[in-house]
Amino acid sequence: MAKTLDRLDRRILEELQADARISNQELAKRVGLSPAPCWRRLRRLESGGFIEGYATLLRASAIGLPILAYALVSLENHHPESMQRFDLLVKERPEVLECHSMSGANDYLLRIVAASMEAYEHFLSTQLLRLAAVRSVNTSFVLRTKKFTTRLPVT
Repeated sequence: MAKTLDRLDRRILEELQADARISNQELAKRVGLSPAPCWRRLRRLESGGFIEGYATLLRASAIGLPILAYALVSLENHHPESMQRFDLLVKERPEVLECHSMSGANDYLLRIVAASMEAYEHFLSTQLLRLAAVRSVNTSFVLRTKKFTTRLPVT
């Protein structure tokens, strides 16, 4: 974004990343504003596209999804119809959390969750590898997460 953020905007964004459920009253107190100007700045940050949205982060393993995989996908071709099918699969499958078009040897990087290795293999063999445009999928499984954050450095 070409828009600029001042010190107070950055503080607001930092506080919201730490606790998106913070009240406007508490947010204003933490950043050194009164509630009304704080609320106006927050609305400006939202409408300006600095804030994508608000979400509740779930612990995947706690809800029965202990398998986290990163799959590097290479396509056979990039014909519009093939790309459309791939995009539709990625969009519709709830186990695909992220899909990134990549530079380098592979075309896409997918972040995928599954209830078990068998569930992942089922997704792979009945969904992803069934697409004619998919040449190969190289999967790495997360053994342990050393760091996970959704917070961007705004300072």
